[in-house]
Amino acid sequence: MEPTGEPRRSRQPVLREATEALPGVARIAATAAARSTVWSIGAGLRSGRLLVRAVTDPDTAGELVQGVAHDVAEASRTVSDVARAVSSGVPVTKALRDASVSLAEVVLADATPQESKPERERSLRERGEDLLERSRDVWGTEEVHPAYGRILEELAPDEARILLLLLRGGPQPSVDVRTGGPVGMVSSALVAPGMSMIGARAGARYPDEVPAYLNNLFRLGLIWFSREQLEDPMEYQVVEAQPDVLAAMHSVRFPKVVRRSIHLTPFGTGFCTACLVDPTERTSLPSHGIPQD
Repeated sequence: MEPTGEPRRSRQPVLREATEALPGVARIAATAAARSTVWSIGAGLRSGRLLVRAVTDPDTAGELVQGVAHDVAEASRTVSDVARAVSSGVPVTKALRDASVSLAEVVLADATPQESKPERERSLRERGEDLLERSRDVWGTEEVHPAYGRILEELAPDEARILLLLLRGGPQPSVDVRTGGPVGMVSSALVAPGMSMIGARAGARYPDEVPAYLNNLFRLGLIWFSREQLEDPMEYQVVEAQPDVLAAMHSVRFPKVVRRSIHLTPFGTGFCTACLVDPTERTSLPSHGIPQD
């Protein structure tokens, strides 16, 4: 029988119907046995649930002891009630029947679900103390940053492709188109910033969203934008020949191209190696620059 919150009124008719077909003393014995079984199963399941919780929550151990003591006390009280009733002249059959009803009502009452009180939200100070306590645990097994799981939920599929490109292909070239010439030497205006081929090289499904993707990756601390150019100048020739870069250059009289680069941060490298690639690849990946102020 399941001790899972069904009202006690619906349980007693079932016991009554099952035992009405039995004659005389046999009916009484069957009723007592059935109701005693209800109590035994309910008490056992209740203690079992507490035991499972006590394994992971030491605070539940006290509740387990109290629950077992309650069940033992209830059984002892029922035996005493039977003896007292018989000594007072109550027929044995009636005393047993009343005792079985009492046990069944106790377990059904315990099985009725109670509204649990919401747990108090821990303060920032308490959470901070817990964090410092974990930092002193020399046997801790945390191998990855706890923020990795949250970051995965904030990434678009195309952004994962961009991260893989940076991880496997190394830092990527980007260019800014600015105004140059005599006027640009005094006051150079930005025409088109951060133009690159990252979207095409990564196979992004929505290449027009690449600037937004890069902003999000920067916000999450996974990439950084360097003012320095890559060592290989050939990397920039392909970028500067792209139609959008040429269009930006032709939009002003004296264009100037400023070469820059996009890198993974050390945090971003750790995230990519932990979440996006097989461990066997970690030893053969290109290096990235360290973010500069």
